[in-house]
Amino acid sequence: MGNALSKRLIADGWAVTGAIRRGGTFKSVEGVSLLEIGDIDNNTDWKMALKGIDAVVHAAARVHVLKDTVADPLEAYRSVNVNGTMNLAHQAAAAGVRRFIFLSSIKVNGEENSVEYRETDKPAPLDSYGISKMEAENKLRKTAPEMGMEVVILRPPLIYGPGVRANFLKLLKAVDRGLPLPLASINNRRSMIYVENLVDAIALCLRHPKAADQTFLLSDGENLSTPDLIHRIATALGKKKRLIPLTPIILDILARVVGKGQMASRLTGSLTLDDSKIRRELGWNPPFTIGHGIAKTVSWYKHDCKPTR
Repeated sequence: MGNALSKRLIADGWAVTGAIRRGGTFKSVEGVSLLEIGDIDNNTDWKMALKGIDAVVHAAARVHVLKDTVADPLEAYRSVNVNGTMNLAHQAAAAGVRRFIFLSSIKVNGEENSVEYRETDKPAPLDSYGISKMEAENKLRKTAPEMGMEVVILRPPLIYGPGVRANFLKLLKAVDRGLPLPLASINNRRSMIYVENLVDAIALCLRHPKAADQTFLLSDGENLSTPDLIHRIATALGKKKRLIPLTPIILDILARVVGKGQMASRLTGSLTLDDSKIRRELGWNPPFTIGHGIAKTVSWYKHDCKPTR
């Protein structure tokens, strides 16, 4: 997301400094000053990165680790996502930063639902990542007044677009290779957000006065079932979708047997959100359709991902 956000902010006339971790994959963007930092935790020194900065977009995080080998995963997430975030926030406030945008996650609300999530819902995170994001949100809200800095919290669902990884990339590869997928009987709904729509929302929250000290859920505005998503990916790839029926219960059992229970739940379960607050209060509308987003993602996959066959 960093590349897309940097390009947008440069185009909007912002002077952009990008803080990147050593060994990261950030591609240089013309007009962006880059500063390398070490690990993000309670001891990270942000002074050089914050010099002359008016606003901060904090998107770095310890994300999902499929095979976590640390003794205490929750503490590992807290070290980066809570302690690292608060350390940056305190240093940003001391440096005179006006607004701090924190990229959180819909996982703060929960993992699966039958009624759309809203900002007013009681948080119900289920994994260490979601818990750490919730704790960071709570600390930011509590300390923002004493820090004298405006805080904006954004909770996106699955983010996709050029450069996407994890399960979305696996799905792209599976559809491209014509693998038969046992998902024809799935009748779910999932909210997603195309990276350029997320970037547009961030750009708006940087400048809109009513965004200060608010929490927003946001999405593309169209919820897809897993079969519908596969159909759209296949169409963009110029492939035939190969879906076979298998009841969700059987699919879940088989997935758990092979240790893929979480992946199956994301393919079979529903997770939708109501993003009417940011549309109503800030006048935001995603500039790109989900069809456009999928087409751009597939184009990147075909030309830049270079899948092995």
